[in-house]
Amino acid sequence: MNVSFNGFGENVVTFETEGSVSAGMPVMVSESGKVKAASDVFCGICVGERNGYAAVQLSGYVRAAFDSAPDVGYTKLVGKNGKISKDESNGREYLVVDIDTVAKTAGIIL
Repeated sequence: MNVSFNGFGENVVTFETEGSVSAGMPVMVSESGKVKAASDVFCGICVGERNGYAAVQLSGYVRAAFDSAPDVGYTKLVGKNGKISKDESNGREYLVVDIDTVAKTAGIIL
């Protein structure tokens, strides 16, 4: 790809973690001030975890692993098994701007 979306509108906040959370995973708020691995609609992507705390990117461009390739453009996505997944029934709409089918990652604007 000849262009880069890195750095666009990035906002990262720190949450306590509930259960196993690692960098690259979509996460959801589980209780006051805590996140866990998303099993449905997600609030952001964990960009780092250490000692029970997760840095979660809530807006801007981020790359995330997928289980099946989403469509480019506005696509409804959920978190599932530590990855993003297309879900037209229950998903939240995100802008998918690029897809790497070899690495199985998608660039999305949160």
